[in-house]
Amino acid sequence: MSRLLEKLKTDVLVADGAMGTLLYSNGLGSCYVAYNLSHPEEIKRIHRMYIEAGADIIQTNTYGAKRHQLAAYGFDNQVKEINQAGARLARQAAEENTFVLGTVGASRGLKQCELSLDEILAETLEQVTALLETGDLDGLLFETYYDVEELLAVVETVRPLTDLPIITNIALHEPSVVENGRPLVEVFSQLVMLGADIVGLNCHLGPYHMIQSLKQVPLFAQSYLAVYPNASLLSFVDDGEKGHYSFSQNADYFGKSAELLVGEGARIIGGCCGTTPDHIRAVKRALRGLKPIKRKLVTPLPEEAELIKQTQKSNTILEKVKKEVTIIAELDPPKHLDIKSFTAGIKALDEAGIEAITLADNSLAKTRICNLSLAALLKNEISTPFLLHLSCRDHNMIGLQSRLLGMDVLGFENILAITGDPSKLGDFPGATSVYDATSFKLLQLIKQLNEGKGYSGASIKKPTSFTAAAAFNPNVKNLARCGRLIDKKVAAGADYFITQPIFNEETIEGLAQLTEKVIQPFFIGIMPITSYNNAVFLHNEVPGIDLSEDFLTRLESVKDDKEACQLVALTESKRLIDKALEHFKGIYLITPFMRYDLTVELIDYIHEQTQGRVEKRV
Repeated sequence: MSRLLEKLKTDVLVADGAMGTLLYSNGLGSCYVAYNLSHPEEIKRIHRMYIEAGADIIQTNTYGAKRHQLAAYGFDNQVKEINQAGARLARQAAEENTFVLGTVGASRGLKQCELSLDEILAETLEQVTALLETGDLDGLLFETYYDVEELLAVVETVRPLTDLPIITNIALHEPSVVENGRPLVEVFSQLVMLGADIVGLNCHLGPYHMIQSLKQVPLFAQSYLAVYPNASLLSFVDDGEKGHYSFSQNADYFGKSAELLVGEGARIIGGCCGTTPDHIRAVKRALRGLKPIKRKLVTPLPEEAELIKQTQKSNTILEKVKKEVTIIAELDPPKHLDIKSFTAGIKALDEAGIEAITLADNSLAKTRICNLSLAALLKNEISTPFLLHLSCRDHNMIGLQSRLLGMDVLGFENILAITGDPSKLGDFPGATSVYDATSFKLLQLIKQLNEGKGYSGASIKKPTSFTAAAAFNPNVKNLARCGRLIDKKVAAGADYFITQPIFNEETIEGLAQLTEKVIQPFFIGIMPITSYNNAVFLHNEVPGIDLSEDFLTRLESVKDDKEACQLVALTESKRLIDKALEHFKGIYLITPFMRYDLTVELIDYIHEQTQGRVEKRV
């Protein structure tokens, strides 16, 4: 048995606190793990401060030292050097009885990570291998893991590589439940079964909520408990300039909380964000003479009000398109407050007889009236349901969940989840694009709300009943390679797909071949051309749009005759609709420049063509 695990049989050990907090307070910023190379004496000084404060365990300054994280600062070719320097410095600072843990941070977290799980595991292995090669470690610490899938995969991958103890620390949004809503104790049990020697919590929450979380966790026969709380909740100090974030200076409280954590079974107690040597000194003082508990009464999770068993409403859009030709039409909200024409357009589409009216969410990053507000204003004036676009560009995760809960309260169940065009394309190019999530993560959030759980995993008291559409752009050079993208959106929760406008038959044929085995329905985007100049712009300046030379020639020949030009354009749209209906049952009509009269004419055409139509494949 390792020296660390042997010690934990009989003692509660004190771990160190935050490294970054002290580095930033001393004026060091940017990539602080690179200070292992550029400021080694400063790193050793901080290690020694924690040891002098009473820490029995210190961790290497290697959190965030994976290749993709270092790449943001130009250090991606120094993964090995930075990690091994971190291990060496910690060992040099350590005293004879000090344990050194090699720290590895999560890749998936509060910010979006574009790496696949396989890529994350490859980078984790690279970092772990570099740390283990030093021979300076007494254990490996995997910390601040919000995503359970990542942590389970990491433990399963790393466990066969070493006999050193593995410590796994999960970060929680809410007490007692992990990000996907599973009870903490279930995940701890799974980690123990995979070979984690010590399971625990760190970051995001302070001592109070970590104590509450551990009340539901039993003492494991094969593993010990660790806990590294933040100093407190994070606060923002507005100083009239840039402002700054801070934590409460509450060392005495932190020490008293450590006694309660021992009472819940913790055998390693350290600190995370905002903690300093003063916090660790207070913990050491509070724990003097305390021994680990041997037995514990577990407090069950407080019973949530039982989720209301709703009769899930049959979604007419999704159910109908599986059986017969179905039309949805888009009308962009206006950029101004004169909504007379927009309201008239909505009512004209409603009277035309379609399954849904879609409202975009500031498409092309152009500022328009909020689509949810317009839908709420008009929903009692029409019988056609609204399908609301929701863009990740303009909302952080707080805003996305808030908007979705608001949609449910107002009775809007149909959503198109989109990442959104970047702000620099729009009328406020200096505005910030948020992108806390992409459409994949938004689809997953929608499905989680349908299970009665929010993003943090906490109960929302009743499930939502959303159906989620995903956008798909078939106007690419190699459409045949897009099958994996469709599969990923289906896996994320897409119920059906809505395409960007298609302007040639070849693309429709290619999409039909690509989706031959896809169960989810597709709505094929058709947008009528309004003029020759409109066609020239789309063909030459919009990436992926390719109009046929024959169509452009026919338009050019009548470009000065408005009515003749419109007839040619509508004839082309009808030809594309005919081709789409050979393979698909869903048609998505996109109204250009508030010309809802064109959309209504195409709706009437589809109704005429599909009278008595024999059912085709979805």
